[in-house]
Amino acid sequence: SDVEGDDVAAPVVASGPMDINTAIAEVLKSALIADGLARGLREAAKALDKREALLCVLAENCDEPMYKKLVTALCMEHGIPLIKVDSNMKLGEWAGLCKIDAEGKARKVVKCSCAVVRNWGKESAAHEALQEYLKSQR
Repeated sequence: SDVEGDDVAAPVVASGPMDINTAIAEVLKSALIADGLARGLREAAKALDKREALLCVLAENCDEPMYKKLVTALCMEHGIPLIKVDSNMKLGEWAGLCKIDAEGKARKVVKCSCAVVRNWGKESAAHEALQEYLKSQR
């Protein structure tokens, strides 16, 4: 036949517990694809207030204390799980606020102090790992 069947091996997925930061990054990516991600204070506050939020991710190194207080208070009031990550630069990259160059590296990353998931997108191993993490935090 004309077509040669080059069998490409599937990438080996590390078995064992998924790192929580990797899980957050993957969940935010699938939420972004499903148009279910609110980024920044205004979008996040609206989603939290309307109780559309399923999960809130807040950066620890946010330089505005009132920003953190507002997001934390909205999450507490509506019973929405809140996960804190250490860097707003990392959160910006995970939330898609960057350009990806030819090598697959993130360029021109915009800092993001708050991201809210309104729609999980497709269910995945990362989603399950995140749910387990949230259960253990209660």
